[in-house]
Amino acid sequence: MEQSIRMLAILRYALLGSILLYIAVGETLGRMVAPNMMVFYALTFAAITTVGAMLVIRKTMVAPAEAVLRLQPDDAASTIRWRTGCIVTYALSEAVALFGLMLRITGFALSQVAVFYIAGILLLLFFSPRSRISEPD
Repeated sequence: MEQSIRMLAILRYALLGSILLYIAVGETLGRMVAPNMMVFYALTFAAITTVGAMLVIRKTMVAPAEAVLRLQPDDAASTIRWRTGCIVTYALSEAVALFGLMLRITGFALSQVAVFYIAGILLLLFFSPRSRISEPD
């Protein structure tokens, strides 16, 4: 279990670092063209849907596995299910930040896309790998 937590922490920090790279790349490659607001609305909808899917995955995969792991910390199947749910959660958090990068590259201002970057960072920080598994009820 500790190895899974360590691996997820490393993955999470790598993804946080990549979001910072997205910001740098977006500022370097951002074009000053007239942005298409339909693209902004579509990617905003996609980001909201992504966060919703993330919450469903947390509820259907991670939470049940955490409940089992509280009682049986050595259960391999629940550990794999928990780790998989966490990785999918982190990937979806990263996708939200990628939507911001896509918008920045297509001409939107940093002030318009900053919410995507911030949301990606906050989601990664909020869903830390040190879940409530080790906490007593």
